[in-house]
Amino acid sequence: MIHEKLLNPKSIVVVGGSDDIQKPGGKVLKNLIDGNFKGDLYVVNPKMDTVQGIKTFRSVNDLPEVDLAIIAIAAKFCPDTVNTLANAKNTRGYIILSAGFSEENEAGAKLEQQIVAIINSVGGSLIGPNCVGLLNRNHNGIFTTPIPTLDPKGVDFVSGSGATAVFIMESGVPKGLTFNSVFSVGNSAQIGVEEIVKYLDETYVEGESSKVKLLYVESIDKPDLLIKHAASLVRKGCKIAAVKSGGSEAGSRAASSHTGALASSDLAVDALFRKAGIVRCNGRDELTTVASIFMHPELKGKNIAIITHAGGPAVMLTDSLSNGGLEVPHIEEDKATKLLEKLYGGSSVANPIDFLATGTAEHLGFIIDACEKDFTNIDAMAVIFGSPGLCPVYDVYDLLHEKMKTCRKPIYPILPSVINVKDEIEAFIAKGRINFPDEVVFGNALCKVYNTPKPQINPEAVATVNKPAIRAIIDGSDNGYLSPGDVQKLLDAAGINRAGEAVVTTRDEAAMQAESLGFPVVMKVVGPVHKSDVGGVVLNVKDVKTAQTEFDRMIKIKDTTAILIQPMLSGTELFVGAKREDKFGHMILCGMGGIFIEVLKDVQSDITPVSQPEAESMIKRLRSYKIFQGVRGQEPISEKNFATIITKVAALCQAAPEIFEMDLNPLLGRGEKIVAVDARIRIEK
Repeated sequence: MIHEKLLNPKSIVVVGGSDDIQKPGGKVLKNLIDGNFKGDLYVVNPKMDTVQGIKTFRSVNDLPEVDLAIIAIAAKFCPDTVNTLANAKNTRGYIILSAGFSEENEAGAKLEQQIVAIINSVGGSLIGPNCVGLLNRNHNGIFTTPIPTLDPKGVDFVSGSGATAVFIMESGVPKGLTFNSVFSVGNSAQIGVEEIVKYLDETYVEGESSKVKLLYVESIDKPDLLIKHAASLVRKGCKIAAVKSGGSEAGSRAASSHTGALASSDLAVDALFRKAGIVRCNGRDELTTVASIFMHPELKGKNIAIITHAGGPAVMLTDSLSNGGLEVPHIEEDKATKLLEKLYGGSSVANPIDFLATGTAEHLGFIIDACEKDFTNIDAMAVIFGSPGLCPVYDVYDLLHEKMKTCRKPIYPILPSVINVKDEIEAFIAKGRINFPDEVVFGNALCKVYNTPKPQINPEAVATVNKPAIRAIIDGSDNGYLSPGDVQKLLDAAGINRAGEAVVTTRDEAAMQAESLGFPVVMKVVGPVHKSDVGGVVLNVKDVKTAQTEFDRMIKIKDTTAILIQPMLSGTELFVGAKREDKFGHMILCGMGGIFIEVLKDVQSDITPVSQPEAESMIKRLRSYKIFQGVRGQEPISEKNFATIITKVAALCQAAPEIFEMDLNPLLGRGEKIVAVDARIRIEK
């Protein structure tokens, strides 16, 4: 738990405070003074008697007891300073603004470790080092600007980057977004983003705590902690959006399987956020736009009315909403004709509802009332109203403000004329409203919010597998790819249906086993990864002679150690795979199999554990989903049975965390029957 003295101290000392407000120690002191900190404020400066009007102490040894220390001195002096404060001054809250720690070199990392050990020994809490600070309604313990409007219903914002925290606030403040708290965790030496989310969850009080949380994350070190507490917050009615940067680096250069080539740490982040109910954003502006949407009533349906006095923005918004899965439905009700009679000639109510550049506040009121009360196929309204600069539009924005107070359906104000009607927008925001200045950014953000699933409230238990049998196979295996025989045993222990098969090393065995399995059969090389590319797959072998001839040819293919023989089966080729991802556990993937996995790369992912509903959701998100439903006379494939296989692969990986990569490719699906035809499992202990 984060110590109360970090968040609500009765006394604060700025170690390294100065009159120079262009330095962190000077600026954080000014922010504390300007923020009217209500407790005792001290400064340590060895060279000055007063700093910014406050009497100084020459050394931390001279201080009285103090709750929170904000430290802005050279890194090499920090351990001794922290030691004195912790053990002699009963200080339990620390914000270290200084750089020069683990982000710089090994020596700095050792200093950081010393500091954390001291603070841990007294049960204290540390933000930083190498951060911009902490801002809440109790103190402005931050050395940057802007200092946003602080409101208990505003956003709780946690950032792994100080500079990015500033830029995100600068993106949100002009829109009218307010904040409740800002945490810049810097190096996360003791407290990182995950710990802050945990604290926000464990201290959440319905009706008092902020319901909107924003995260900027550069690394996720404790994914289990983040999932647990983010999902808990969402279930309590909170809304969370996050940017996770650093996901473009190729993480699969050494991959030796289809899954390894397709899986990446960024896919794991996608899966984690989806599992936790976090809306993933791609940048600062999208993040603050999503947060602004969160500040409005929740969108309950997918039908949006676009109300506009300008055609172009309405068309662009229609495109972004439609492309993102929301709808702008045609309005044809009888009451639409009555609405049209109240507007200027040339207006349109078909949706977008265009009441022309000459439309008035009164006209806007008529339209909003009709969308709220008369048009049953409308779930929310997006109102676009700017100005060419000919006249003030205070009356329009005043009416919009009043309608937003009374309407049950969400109303999203898109006010793009940020120069022509700057004063009117400022007056609108001063009423506590938020502006969406760009209709396409808004449309894309609204789609992300709508399409992000809620976390599973009561996820079904993971699939059951034969753990003793699985452990016996894994414990007796070396690193590398398992033999076909061990792969078969693992699939059987997981309850995954597989084709009958035999692995042979002589032409006589090939003849005998092919005949035993029953012609026609398939023959495949054991060893090479891409069997088809090296001529290592032969279909429809119908007799003993052909089996022997093909064995003689295939056994000579480079890297081949044996030949796998299976009955010739038919069906739609499917794929399920798994890859162990550092810190995240196993990522589970599914999609169309065979060559289509390489050509289309149409896969969906989740991270273990995977419940039946989550697996079914993975299937439904595939671009090729209609194939499961049956197209052009083809027999449908059981989604339920395919989802069950996905959950069993996930359970197998949980029972055997040593599995590094796993491919079931292809599985053949026809109707209710889905059978694993080929499988590769790589072990790394």
